[in-house]
Amino acid sequence: MFFRLFVNSHQQRNYGVGQPEAQGLPVTSPPGRRHGQSKLWSRTFNVGTAERNQTPQTHRFQNKMMAFGSSGQNLVPISDLHPNSARPCVAGIVIGKIDAKGFPDRKNIGTERYTFTFTIRDCPVYFINVVSWGREEYVRGLSNSFQIGDCVVIENPLVQAKDVEKEERFSPSTSSSYKLLVSENFSTVRLCHDLELESRLLSLLHLPVKDPQDYYSLGDIVHNGQSLNGNIINILASVRSVGEQKYFTTADRRKGQRCEVKLFDETVPSFLMSCWDNESIQLAQTWIPRETVLFIADVRVNYDSFRNTMAATVISKTIITTNPVQSIVDVFTVQQLKNKLMDSVGKAEPIYGIIYAYISMFNIDSDNSKIIKSKCGRCRFLIDVGSNVCTNPSCSSGTLSPSSIITNFDFWVDVSDHTGTLQSCNLSGSIAEKTLGYTTHEFCSLTEEQRTSLKWKFLLERCKIYLKLLASGSARNGVRTSLLSCKVADPEEANQMLSTLAIF
Repeated sequence: MFFRLFVNSHQQRNYGVGQPEAQGLPVTSPPGRRHGQSKLWSRTFNVGTAERNQTPQTHRFQNKMMAFGSSGQNLVPISDLHPNSARPCVAGIVIGKIDAKGFPDRKNIGTERYTFTFTIRDCPVYFINVVSWGREEYVRGLSNSFQIGDCVVIENPLVQAKDVEKEERFSPSTSSSYKLLVSENFSTVRLCHDLELESRLLSLLHLPVKDPQDYYSLGDIVHNGQSLNGNIINILASVRSVGEQKYFTTADRRKGQRCEVKLFDETVPSFLMSCWDNESIQLAQTWIPRETVLFIADVRVNYDSFRNTMAATVISKTIITTNPVQSIVDVFTVQQLKNKLMDSVGKAEPIYGIIYAYISMFNIDSDNSKIIKSKCGRCRFLIDVGSNVCTNPSCSSGTLSPSSIITNFDFWVDVSDHTGTLQSCNLSGSIAEKTLGYTTHEFCSLTEEQRTSLKWKFLLERCKIYLKLLASGSARNGVRTSLLSCKVADPEEANQMLSTLAIF
């Protein structure tokens, strides 16, 4: 079943970082909560108070962070920030953004001040909100300079204690006790260009910010109906469809936009989630229907009287984790996955799992056209390289400008262990970039010798691979297999996990 990988048993609820219970605030739990126990997760990162979760792995991550400097400064881990920090330099991956907004300036009547908030993370436990106030040109320019998934370096922010009850009503709940303030005159925010640091930070992008066991199924939401009206909850679901961005003007002449996303899981075939801000709408355009899985933290659910059903709305507190690999906990051999596929013939639900295997076919030293593909930014179909025309006959894009073309890794690999081989597994997009450690532009600059060296790194080392498998008549071998994460495995971890598995 689709969500068996995420939910194994019912137990007492674990209160996560930043939740009201962890802060000592009284909260009445909404009814119908579904959550499960992840054995692998609880060994490595069982979300609770930040101090309790200082694992050796987290300390190693933070120590490596401090080894990288900027302008002669060591980077300060988020966990070490304090109001007395002198000219700190902080690096993190952007996991959330709120649209820039203007407010009347009380000091200068008739003018507006603008504000912009984003959230960064530098290790599995710690993440923090960053707030900027200032002129419209500065704030909008800062907002447009990076996006969710980018790694940034913040120099000389002001560290302030946060007012949890006041500030986290409209901003994401974070594990840090502080917030960062950046100003035009004293602070700098720039993209990170250190490849090794960026690689470490990118590994955090698929970690949910809340306990991955703490979520509602769509069926629970629909079943509880109006008793959940107005509640802010977590949802784990897949994307069924993503609508186009639609623009409108309100009665008081304010411009706005909206995008409707349909979700599904094994309990409900279609569930509406609305995005009203530009940041979440742009993020939604990157999701692939029937492939992308979302862990949606702090989303509001309301009863939609027009449709006579429950629906969700992305709000300023919401942080969405795309393809949350840490929610995938079941470990298989290749043969066990093949057996599971045979047992699920005729079912539409995908299978998720982890294997410890070798990449046995990895032709990254072949022609670039077999590794890197160019697609239409509107419909995601391949384009004809010679004419820059979309190959989708239903697409109205016509001849595409360079800015409308998306260029990404997109190629096939085979993965093998002692029980067999999974052929024609797709490795693409940002997952391929993280696996290889290069962007498409950087990869094209590698020499043949460098590509061969990179290839053998994976051919000779056992990897920890997160997979998604979906039966498909149009796919090679009748199954569409996608790599969600791939990195060289820790030998001790691999031996321990494989020793618990039967050969078949």
